[in-house]
Amino acid sequence: MQMGVWISLSAYFLLMIAIGVYAWRKSTSNSEEYILGGRDLGPSVTALSAGASDMSGWLLLGLPGALFVAGLSQAWIGVGLVLGAWANWLIVAPRLREQTEFYDSLTIPGFLGKRFPSTERLLRMVSAIIIVVFFAVYTASGLVGGGKLFASAFGGDYMVGISLTLGIVLVYTVIGGFLAVSLTDFVQGCIMMLALVIMPIVILTSDGSSASEAAARVTAIDPEFFSLSKGVTAIGWISAMAWGLGYFGQPHIIVRFMAIRSVKDVPAARRIGMSWMIVSLAGALAVGVFGRAYALRTGLEVADPETIFILLSDLLFHPLVTGFLYAALLAAIMSTVSSQLLVASSSLTEDIYHALMKRDASERELVNIGRLAVLAVGVVALIIAADPESEVLGLVANAWAGFGAAFGPLIVLSLTWKRMTGAGAVAGLIVGAVTVIAWIAMGLSSTIYEIVPGFIASFLAIVAVSMATADQGEYRHQKLA
Repeated sequence: MQMGVWISLSAYFLLMIAIGVYAWRKSTSNSEEYILGGRDLGPSVTALSAGASDMSGWLLLGLPGALFVAGLSQAWIGVGLVLGAWANWLIVAPRLREQTEFYDSLTIPGFLGKRFPSTERLLRMVSAIIIVVFFAVYTASGLVGGGKLFASAFGGDYMVGISLTLGIVLVYTVIGGFLAVSLTDFVQGCIMMLALVIMPIVILTSDGSSASEAAARVTAIDPEFFSLSKGVTAIGWISAMAWGLGYFGQPHIIVRFMAIRSVKDVPAARRIGMSWMIVSLAGALAVGVFGRAYALRTGLEVADPETIFILLSDLLFHPLVTGFLYAALLAAIMSTVSSQLLVASSSLTEDIYHALMKRDASERELVNIGRLAVLAVGVVALIIAADPESEVLGLVANAWAGFGAAFGPLIVLSLTWKRMTGAGAVAGLIVGAVTVIAWIAMGLSSTIYEIVPGFIASFLAIVAVSMATADQGEYRHQKLA
């Protein structure tokens, strides 16, 4: 049985490396190509790359696990994410594509620095540090998923699993840069969606059950399993829906907007991306719900609910198909990890090394420094992920909130409000990040999701400080789109 699984996984690994080699030959001659793929992504690749790098392992591990345990009330997170992603495509995508080209910026910190020249050095340094710190945690969440797959599916060592996951990602990311990451994300996004469509159907047909019969089986044990309000307080509902606020400040997602071929391609990318997202989220929810029904019918022991996708892949499918489903899980993990590593590397290279340490660095030197930075961030994430008791959804929640609060209001207001100043930008960045970190440290996340106070505090800090400081004519664009 293991042989068939490893054949499928080996084919998947080889495909990822082959894409990395192709991208290396096509688009790594200078820093713009290595960091943004030459700003030449088509709408399909942009859309699925943004979606795949967004969803990560929590789509196949964390979300189905939450539904498996608590029922349909956990679906509010998905609703919040859909609304947030749609708003992100509508508000941020076209403006960011236009303005980052105008300011000749390759990174988010670079854009912010040139948008607010009076505080350029401070903005670039602080935002780059925040990106590297939170991405180390975020990347670790993906590696935890890889470790859980290896330990649960093969009975292997957890550390070997996270090391293997990181190793494959590093190969194609270091070699091929942004184009490799985007093309592999496109392929991985297709694999993820196909797996999430197949799995619920096979769960239902494994014993000839219909969806209504499966639902009745679960309801008999837990009458409120399908209630959207089960155990949900007003604060809990706000916390779930607030996940959508995070989209505005996720550098690994919005960097795709910077790389799309033109602003005219954004509407097509938005339609493709939102369709992919809705289908994939619906599939993940179905895996959790129908997986619970299957476990009740068969008496399946599920020690870790976040591994329900892995268990069902092993039980219900031919080994070759099981290998494909494992590849889908790895695709979800690796697409996000590679994007995060590259964005963190880009910030270290462009916003610290190039902007603050060596302005006369050659293009080849910057590409090589970027590759070394990918390796460095990967090693730090590996250390953070070493604890096998880590929960994927918990790590993702912390990092998502950190980025959403620090960068969300900053990005939206910098693209839409002329009166914003550099001092306001710095204040919002620091206040948002510090609020989230303090909220987590004080153990207040159980009261309300930390992105809510962080986002509000950051927004208010930007407005208050901007209104209190002189407008230094920092906005150099002809008009806000």
